[in-house]
Parts: sequence; C-alpha cells; structure tokens
Amino acid sequence: MADNRGEQSLRALIPWHSRTFHVIIASSLMGVMGVSLISPVLPELRHAFGVADTQVGLVITAFTFPGIFLTPVIGLVADRIGRKRVLVPLLMIFGVSGVAIAFTTDFTVVLVLRVCQGIGATALVMLAVTLIGDIYEGAQLDAVVGINGSMIGIGAAFFPLVGGLLAVVAWYVPFLFYGVGVLVGVVALVVIQEPTREDAMDVRTYLDRLLAIARLPRILAIFVALFVTVFVFYGGVITALPLLLSDEFGLGPGTIGPILAAIAVTEATIASQYGRLAQIRTGPELVTLGFVAYGSGFLLLWVTSSIAVIVVALLAFGVGFGVIFPSIDSTLITDSSEDLRAGVMGMRTSMLRIGQTLGPVGFTGAAEAFFVTTLDGYRTLFFVTGAVVLVGGTLAYVRLRR
Repeated sequence: MADNRGEQSLRALIPWHSRTFHVIIASSLMGVMGVSLISPVLPELRHAFGVADTQVGLVITAFTFPGIFLTPVIGLVADRIGRKRVLVPLLMIFGVSGVAIAFTTDFTVVLVLRVCQGIGATALVMLAVTLIGDIYEGAQLDAVVGINGSMIGIGAAFFPLVGGLLAVVAWYVPFLFYGVGVLVGVVALVVIQEPTREDAMDVRTYLDRLLAIARLPRILAIFVALFVTVFVFYGGVITALPLLLSDEFGLGPGTIGPILAAIAVTEATIASQYGRLAQIRTGPELVTLGFVAYGSGFLLLWVTSSIAVIVVALLAFGVGFGVIFPSIDSTLITDSSEDLRAGVMGMRTSMLRIGQTLGPVGFTGAAEAFFVTTLDGYRTLFFVTGAVVLVGGTLAYVRLRR
C-alpha cells in the first residue's frame, strides 16, 4: 500500500498537461535523435559512399565536434538573452541540416552537413534541462529530471528502431526524419513563455563566477565522470558494437536497431524512478553505481559470442545510463544559481561533446592501429574498458559510503 501511495505521489509531481513541459521533452528527444537515429545505418554508409570504418566514425564525430566549443558560448548567451531565443533557432538548424543529408551523394558534403546539424543540436538537451531548473525545484525537480531522462531513454530506444527500419528502404531515408526538429521549433516559438530578465551582469564577472563553480572539487568530479561515461559509450557501444554485429554476426541495420534499443528501454525504466532513487542514495553514489553497471556490460561484450548475452550487456548499459545522467543533471542544477545555470549546463554539454567526439575515433582508430583485425581490437578494448570502469566505480562507491 505504501508503495502504491509513493507511486501516486511521484506521478503527481509530473506536470503532464503543461505545454512547456512537452516542449522540454521534445527538445531533449531532438538532441538524442542526432546520433541514435543513424547508429544502425553506419554499416550501410560504408557501402553507400565507399568509405572505411574510421571514416564512418567521422559521421558521429562531425556531429558532436561543434559542441565542444559552442555550448559554453551558447550557455552564456542563453543566460543573457533567454532560453527561448536560443532554443528555437537551434531546432530549425538541426532539422534543416539533417534533412539535407538525404539529398547528397558526396561523403564530404555529408560531413559538412553533420557539422551544421551538430551546431543545431549542440545545446538542445542542455537548454531543456536548464528550463527544468528554471521552472521546478525540490522533489518535483528530481522527478522531472528523471522523467526527462526516461523520455530520452524511450527516444533512444525508438530512434534506432526507426532508423534501422527506414534504412531498409534506403540509407538516406532516416535523415529525412530529422525534419521533425523544424516542427518542434515552431511549437517552441509559440509555447515557451519566459519572464522578463533583469539586466545581465557583465561578461567578465559572469565568466569569473562560472569558472569558480567549475573549480569546485564536486563539480570537477562530475565533469570527469560525464566524460568517461560518454567516451566509452559512444566509442564502444554506439560505434564499435554495430560494426562488430555487422561483420561478426552478419546483421543488418533492421536487426541492429532493435538490439541497441535494449539500452534505452532499460534507461527509460530506471530514469523514470530517479525521483525515488534520489531519496535513497546521493547523486555521486548513484553515478558510481552506474559505473559498476557500465563495467559489467563491457566485460560481457568481451566474453561472449552470443546475441542473447550481448542483449544482457546492453541492459547493464541502460541501468548505468538511467542513474548516471539524471544524477549529473540534478547535481549541476542544484549547485548553480539561475543566472549561471545555462552556462554551467553548457560546460556540462561541452564535456559530453568531447567524449562523443573522441570516443568513436578513439575506439575505431585503436582497433585498426594496434591489432591484427578490428574485431580482435574491439574485443580487447571491451575488456580493458570494462575492467577499469568496474574497478573504478566500485572503489569510488566504497569510499563515498564511508
């Protein structure tokens, strides 16, 4: 009975009928769509454009690269002129650039358009989470952060499935789906209402205060954890695993997409309960437990040649994602004031983009450079990554619990 009351209480905290809430969720979904929609299509791009694995990895890298440098700047601008004035143009750029990729046959043009699309996607999730911090607080903030993470997980499960099925028609069809971003931009233009902002502080003072927050040991630890999480996930799971499933198991995008979706289904389930988990363990503790799940997943990928066990490994990644990202977002939101929040979340997204950018190139490059075959390289990298992350997460959790 108590559990039922707790479930009802958690549901009551979610503003299901708020149009602004809907735009927040939709913006986050657009952000995650940028990579997850085309992950199952990566093997097909090799044949469509006659390129190697390392070049295919650039499709992810070109998309994530702009965020390394632009998100802190976008955060500053959003703190000074408002979230809506930044969010709407980004959604438009994201949608138009993504659709344009479907109409080119030149791989160089694909990369250029992915850079443009990456500029549009740079701060979508960041601004969505910033709006959550602006609007909600306390237990409701944790609950909405968890639901936002859960919806991202659902989208991450849905988009690979959609991408894989659309790619069965033709490699370029999934890119047409990015046009949804334009529609979300139009809705955001109408729906989001922001209060009149007071005169912004001068840029020097703003940057000094932002750097002071970034130097806090707790915040530095969060940023390092975020980088490691994204680097190993985008390198090992988003890029290397689909290539391994294609080459070793002979799977096509229509099958790879649903397999990868197992991650997001689990993430959505775990993240939806973050409001409850946050009452049991602190954010940093949940991050370390997420690392334990991550490490276990990589070790399973290393040891198995069974699709069923690979799916179990992906479930472990979903658990890790489901606790790590809401914990990071909630910690950063509560540790930053409203006039600096977009800037702090911008640094968070910049660190995320660094991991997304280096991960795919790092894994595919290391596998090709240091091993006889890329398949052997991926397997070995899974083992090393899993061992380091598992041990590190376990030791960090034990230390935090003392």
